[in-house]
Amino acid sequence: MRTQIVIIGSGPSGLLLGQLLTGAGIDNVILDRVGKDHILNRVRAGVLEEGTAHLMDQAGAAGRMHAEGLPHDGFSLAFDGRDHRIDLHGLTKGKQVMIYGQTEITRDLMEKREMSDGISIYEATNVEPHGFDGSAPYVTYEKDGLTHRIDCDFIAGCDGFHGISRRSVPERAIRTFEKIYPFGWLGILADVSPVNHELIYANHPHGFALCSMRSKTRSRYYVQCPLDDKIEAWSDDRFWDELRRRLPVHHAEAVKTGPSFEKSIAPLRSFVAEPMRFGRLFLVGDAAHIVPPTGAKGLNLAASDVHYLFTGLNEHYRERSDAGIDAYSSRALSRVWKAVRFSWWMTMMMHRFPDTSEFDQKIQEAELDYLVHSRAASTALAENYVGLPY
Repeated sequence: MRTQIVIIGSGPSGLLLGQLLTGAGIDNVILDRVGKDHILNRVRAGVLEEGTAHLMDQAGAAGRMHAEGLPHDGFSLAFDGRDHRIDLHGLTKGKQVMIYGQTEITRDLMEKREMSDGISIYEATNVEPHGFDGSAPYVTYEKDGLTHRIDCDFIAGCDGFHGISRRSVPERAIRTFEKIYPFGWLGILADVSPVNHELIYANHPHGFALCSMRSKTRSRYYVQCPLDDKIEAWSDDRFWDELRRRLPVHHAEAVKTGPSFEKSIAPLRSFVAEPMRFGRLFLVGDAAHIVPPTGAKGLNLAASDVHYLFTGLNEHYRERSDAGIDAYSSRALSRVWKAVRFSWWMTMMMHRFPDTSEFDQKIQEAELDYLVHSRAASTALAENYVGLPY
């Protein structure tokens, strides 16, 4: 088989890139080692920047997002028993974010790809990119007991942190930067109405808490916990009690409880790989970078990578110019590092660290107080939260 672009990974970044390419008349094939049901059962992010929502429009897959998504004009920072609203709309001259789950984005893009007759090959094992340092790259994979080969012009590695794409790059050609945070997030999903119409980020002596949602009837809640905690130790009752403890009284009293249907503990890390291009192989999304979820940037960074790569590939095929693909890594990384900084800053400001001194704690409290009482500081927060321009 031959195509123009092979995309490794059928998560939202791979699907979004594939749909944009298909819409531009650029042939592409998507490979994934697992099946569709496995992909759709992943529980991930739900806060979309305006740029991400626009790319869904551009891909022709935004109908359900606009019908069922929840536009948000602000969010709350809660600390010292008080609640402070950050007016995203007012501070950024009319910008907002959209609450719409990553699983729903993936489902919408899968359906759009099927309608467009795009080729997606699931349960493709032993996927491996070859020859990307030359002029004739190709990808091999196994399916139904046979080895297959796809020749192509370029390879897009959209296969996540543990995928084969980054691991295929020679060690001497790549540099990585990483920070591991000394706690995790215990998260649950429950079919209960959200405690608030906007997100609440809470800083409390017992640790961070986040009140989010997937819809008007489905809530997503998190509490900071030690990395060595076990899910079995957290009954639903214990979780609800701890969540309420970390919220201001009026929010705690408004929490509606119910049985959770998903519960997990996620570690937090910051990770960046440089560069993001190796000959004719491009790293996209989690294959190149991970951010802690505090700043709601993971999915949105993957979308901005897709924007830069699609723009470059489109220029290559339509204008016979390689300027865009040559600049892909530098353009993407410039935005990536700003989002990494923002996510690190939010994480440092909102969590309680095990080695925090009394001095450190006073600095954190002063930072929060300054943030909510300075319009300039609040504006900087809002600009980053709704998403820096591409």
